Amino acid sequence: MRTGSEPRTARSALRARLWLCLWGLAWSVFGTAAFALAGRPGWAAACGVLWLVVTVDLASVLRHIRQGPHYQPGPDVPPYRPPERRGR
Repeated sequence: MRTGSEPRTARSALRARLWLCLWGLAWSVFGTAAFALAGRPGWAAACGVLWLVVTVDLASVLRHIRQGPHYQPGPDVPPYRPPERRGR
């Protein structure tokens, strides 16, 4: 049953996001260095901005993982508040 609060209470696969962040971090560092050495400052700057975005996302993911079950409830915790009973 939908309650309308799903966008606010949605859960994320934090471990998958962690690995994707690490993969993106490696490629953005490599891209920044490669384009800087190849004399392409525009592409190096674009990869540098991507590096910054990935680093901020990685910090956010690590923060949520360290906060524990508050952001990663178990399977017995519903992702939304149950609807109130409506009496007739």
